[in-house]
Amino acid sequence: MPQTKTSVPSGIEPPDCTRSTLWPNAGGFASYQDGFDVLAQNAAVRDEIRQVIAVALAGTTHVTAPLEPGMERVTLRTHAHYSREEVLAALDWASLTHKPSAFVPGVVWSQAMSTDAFLVTLHKAESEYKATTMYRDFAMSPDVFHCESQNAVATDSPTGQRYLRHRELGTHVLILARTAKRNEWKGPGAYRCLGPATIADHQGERPIAITWNLTHSMAMDFFQAASLTG
Repeated sequence: MPQTKTSVPSGIEPPDCTRSTLWPNAGGFASYQDGFDVLAQNAAVRDEIRQVIAVALAGTTHVTAPLEPGMERVTLRTHAHYSREEVLAALDWASLTHKPSAFVPGVVWSQAMSTDAFLVTLHKAESEYKATTMYRDFAMSPDVFHCESQNAVATDSPTGQRYLRHRELGTHVLILARTAKRNEWKGPGAYRCLGPATIADHQGERPIAITWNLTHSMAMDFFQAASLTG
């Protein structure tokens, strides 16, 4: 039987989230083409991927939306769920040589995308987080979100200034939140992309308590889970 080869067109990379979903930590391949070549030889795996996609689409409960003008290169959609690996790949932070496992949860700055992405866990168990990372992150209303920066960030630091002056500096802010670190199957919880945000207010430092205005309102079910009374 002739061998099947799935080619990635020259100059075109497969979508970032697709690569990171199939091979979260690079998969041991020297290139993504090598990975697709192996996938091409496994019809059963390809069929299972199709079934998983069909089940996921059938269970869709929210309409997603592309990010705003100026953020088109970030291949995430507001109201969609993503793994950590997918988020980091979409922000051009993760690659074959820069693996997602090296990321410490919190905020990721993507210089390539001019974007700070806050990866927030709403309900933190003391057994899973250090006392210094039990940040107060919660929804204040469907379109207002409160979160805290990393403990070391001062208002006059380059990072703090980027958060507080992002509109003036021309950078972007994304908020991604999950209800808990683990899902019902004890695997890593997925983040819901709440979309772009703009600063509304801030207080203190180390950490900085920041209030953000969301461009898109949260779905009511997620707002209830994300609020202090949820």
